[in-house]
Amino acid sequence: MGNILLEALNVRVVGNGERVLVLAHGFGTDQSAWQRILPYFMPHYRIVLYDLVCAGSVNPDYFDFRRYTTLDPFVDDLLNILGALGVDRCAYVGHSVSAMIGILASIRRPELFTKLILIGASPRFLNDHDYHGGFEEGEIEKVFSAMEANYDAWVHGFAPLAVGADVPAAVREFSRTLFNMRPDITLFVSRTIFNSDLRGVLGLVKVPCCIIQTAKDVSVPTSVAMYLKNHLGGRNTVEMLNVEGHLPHLSAPMLLAPVLRRALSR
Repeated sequence: MGNILLEALNVRVVGNGERVLVLAHGFGTDQSAWQRILPYFMPHYRIVLYDLVCAGSVNPDYFDFRRYTTLDPFVDDLLNILGALGVDRCAYVGHSVSAMIGILASIRRPELFTKLILIGASPRFLNDHDYHGGFEEGEIEKVFSAMEANYDAWVHGFAPLAVGADVPAAVREFSRTLFNMRPDITLFVSRTIFNSDLRGVLGLVKVPCCIIQTAKDVSVPTSVAMYLKNHLGGRNTVEMLNVEGHLPHLSAPMLLAPVLRRALSR
C-alpha cells in the first residue's frame, strides 16, 4: 500500500538536513508550486513533497469520486505517506486546502507535527451569520456554473484573480497546473472544499501554528486569519505578507521564504 501511494502521488524527498519539512500544495497546483521556495530550505531540511490526488500531475484513475467527498481521505493520504517514509516528527507547511488537511492531520496525530505553517488557510469559505468567510452561496454556485460551462474561460479569468499581484509568470504557472487538472475533478474537489466547515474542530489543534496571510487575497479575507488565530487551540501567530494574492509562493517567494524560515525557527 505504502509504495503504491508514494508512486501514485509522486512523493519525493529532497534536501540535506536532519529535520523533516513537509511542503503540501493547494488546490489547482501541484508540488512544482514550491520550486522557488526549495533552494532556501534544502541545505537545512529533508523535504517531503507530494501531489494531492486531484492534481493534474497524478493519474486521474487514482481519483475515487466515491472516496474523496470530504477532506478526511486527503488526510489519510498525508498520514500514510509519512508512515511509509518512516517520518515520526516533522514541520508542515500547507497552502490553501492543504493547510486544512494539516490541521485535521494534527488533530489525529499531534505527536507527529512540531509546527503547522498555514498559508492562505480558511476553515470555511462561505459566510455565516456571525462569520465572514468571503463568499455567499449564490456566488459560489456561479463559479461552479462558469467552470462547467467553459473551463478554459474560467481558468483564464480565475488565475490572474487568484495570483493577485502583477506577476505574469505566476499567472502562467498557475494556469498551467489548473489546465493540467481534469475539469470534472476540479469541479468535484471545489465543491468538497467549499462545502467544508472546520470551525468546530479548530480548538482541538494543540500543535503551534503560524498563519501566513497576504494583504489582499480574493479567496481568504484578512479576518479569517484572525479567526484562526483566536480559535486554534495551541500557540498561534499571524504573519502578514505585504503582497497581494492567494499564492505568495508563486508570486513572491523571496518575500515568503524569510517568513517561513522565521516561523520554523520559533
